[in-house]
Amino acid sequence: MAQSPSGHGHAENLGIGKAIAVLTSGGDAQGMNAAVRAVVRVGIYTGAKVYFVHEGYQGLVDGGDNIKEATWESVSMMLQLGGTVIGSARCQDFRTREGRLKAARNLVKRGITNLCVIGGDGSLTGADTFRAEWSSLLDELVKGGGITVEEAKKSSYLNIVGMVGSIDNDFCGTDMTIGTDSALHRIIEIVDAITTTAQSHQRTFVLEVMGRHCGYLALITALACGADWVFIPEAPPEDDWEDHLCRRLTETRLGGSRLNIIIVAEGAIDKYGKAITADDIKTLVVKRLGYDTRVTILGHVQRGGTPSAFDRILGSRMGVEAVMALLEGTPETPACVVSLSGNQAVRLPLMECVQVTKDVTTAMNEGRFEDALKLRGRSFQNNWNVYKLLAHIRPPSTKSGYTLAVLNVGAPAAGMNAAVRSTVRIGLIHGHRMLAVHDGFEGLAEGKIEEISWERVGSWTGLGGSKLGTKRTLPKKYFEEISINISHFGIHGLIIIGGFEAFTGSLELMEGRAKFEELCIPLCVIPATVSNNVPGSDFSIGADTALNTITTTCDRIKQSAAGTKRRVFIIETMGGFCGYLATMAGLAGGADAVYIYEERFNIRDLQVNVEHLTEKMKTTVKRGLVLRNERCNENYTTDFIYNLYSEEGKGIFDCRKNVLGHMQQGGTPTPFDRNFGTKMGAKAVAWITGKIKECTRHGRIFANTKDSACLLGMRKRSLVFQPLTELKEETDFEHRIPKEQWWLKLRPILKILAKYNIELDTSEKAHLEHITRKGIALESSI
Repeated sequence: MAQSPSGHGHAENLGIGKAIAVLTSGGDAQGMNAAVRAVVRVGIYTGAKVYFVHEGYQGLVDGGDNIKEATWESVSMMLQLGGTVIGSARCQDFRTREGRLKAARNLVKRGITNLCVIGGDGSLTGADTFRAEWSSLLDELVKGGGITVEEAKKSSYLNIVGMVGSIDNDFCGTDMTIGTDSALHRIIEIVDAITTTAQSHQRTFVLEVMGRHCGYLALITALACGADWVFIPEAPPEDDWEDHLCRRLTETRLGGSRLNIIIVAEGAIDKYGKAITADDIKTLVVKRLGYDTRVTILGHVQRGGTPSAFDRILGSRMGVEAVMALLEGTPETPACVVSLSGNQAVRLPLMECVQVTKDVTTAMNEGRFEDALKLRGRSFQNNWNVYKLLAHIRPPSTKSGYTLAVLNVGAPAAGMNAAVRSTVRIGLIHGHRMLAVHDGFEGLAEGKIEEISWERVGSWTGLGGSKLGTKRTLPKKYFEEISINISHFGIHGLIIIGGFEAFTGSLELMEGRAKFEELCIPLCVIPATVSNNVPGSDFSIGADTALNTITTTCDRIKQSAAGTKRRVFIIETMGGFCGYLATMAGLAGGADAVYIYEERFNIRDLQVNVEHLTEKMKTTVKRGLVLRNERCNENYTTDFIYNLYSEEGKGIFDCRKNVLGHMQQGGTPTPFDRNFGTKMGAKAVAWITGKIKECTRHGRIFANTKDSACLLGMRKRSLVFQPLTELKEETDFEHRIPKEQWWLKLRPILKILAKYNIELDTSEKAHLEHITRKGIALESSI
């Protein structure tokens, strides 16, 4: 692995004497503005000059007013805007040598030797060509008198870093491209709306989503809305798909469903490369089944609207990483893309990624569809396999003889129902008898247990809250009753979906094993809580939905003051002692300060924050946003902070405060939470099935080892099962949080983007990695 030179600690001097230009190119994507904002602010923080290039490569070629120096204030209030504020254009001129000569001259004249390109694979390939030709372009310019020898010397090499902005998520080597999550938000909003009208009339809807060469949007949409069928270019259907599809639709209707949803990627094809269009499918359904069928083509709606919380954070994190990669670059380092793997920022050689992306298209053109799926990476394959299980496989007629029970514990979290649905359905596919337990551990003790069928959970994916009912009660005082019910209902394994109580309650069940052998059955905990405070997992189901709720609310609150005098908003978020929601919402909402329990603060810190904000408000900045986690400090309450800012800001700004409260637990789950819940459920059932078999002796199940009670969590790049007892060491039980939390490393970024001149520790820097040809080792397995 090639390592970049380490710039430990002193990032704030890295850019002195250097200049960076940032441009957005190709199709726009939500979140591009967040990336531009981060590049500008982090660039200025390092001491570099930063320039906007308006209208993409066209602006680079035309020069003049299209290339303007950016200031700190010029990117404020830009985070929540969709599209790209600096404009994007498809540019023919840049494809010619003539055009690239002009572009090179425009950069050299301004002393710019660092270029940050945000766009799709075409835009990034263009940037690489530009870099490869750089010295020959300069030679030609010197010969023709376009630039002096001195200027050419100063700009002897060009550094290039790319960020992928594309709603299709069609770029290999990165888990998520900027804009993909927001596009999914748009699609799911529409699918949810269409579902209600389709149910009223018993209709079939065929929805076409974007994705000319990549089926990612279609695939995730199908998983997130529980579609009956999906057509994607990477995996054409079998030859008799028409019969299979009609059979599937009929079965769904006979099962009591009042609607059918079919998702088609715009580039869907059959095995022979012939296009499968939404109209073809409609004609087929009407002809064969006579169902009332409608086609909806979503089109450019998918590119529009405000970016989701994820895209804002992704854009901001990648922007920081891009500036670091540029300023540490040497003539020897290859042009790289900054990208995300799991929740880690990584740097990858640009042309390796472009090559693998092209390999996918080649594989599809040559009919090597299995290779195309593999090249898309492990994450894509996992999604495809879960979809196939849920949509194409019928529960077997032979039963396994095992019974699994599923329950929700703790407070409701959006996405719990998606996890229950996939647990139930995958359980039935394994041949198990599935039981639903109502009201958590209390219901398990009181016998509120019933068998649950395939059809019953059909429409659950998009529902918020918890359909099974959930309580915070812990099981310790009910061991006897719980044991009686486990044996009475013949339960062989428990899947417990919930927050911190699910974790502590399951630990109690393990302690109870010594006395009650009925409790010696495998159990799996799936973390689901808005607070994201369960040890053993970087994310929990429900946190993304809560984060988006907070972010959109902050947008609205900030907007409410448009046209008034300068105003600062103090907003209190949920999370118990865990500062995840406050910190991430701070990154996504552009907060000036975020107070959390994990980062202790005193009156001097508060004073510094107030003075800092006061100085800022004397410039063109008109809005301030301060977030406070509900339990960050028992004495510095939300009221205290509000009073402090109100007093100190007199004559400069006034204050308003909001306590967001339970709205953070409500709402329909985001695409991420639906998809995450679905995959977690499927993975948990597969694991517990194997564990039951492993623990069976002479027809009886006896699970008493550490690894027979696990928590399924997402760690960095993969989903892993960890014994609950091992996680005990990693937990601060008093404050109900893990002792180490990955997101704390993002807090310096938050402060730099809010104009604090602190040290950015770059020691955990993303080094240059390489894509491996087989199944791209970089992909996260979620």
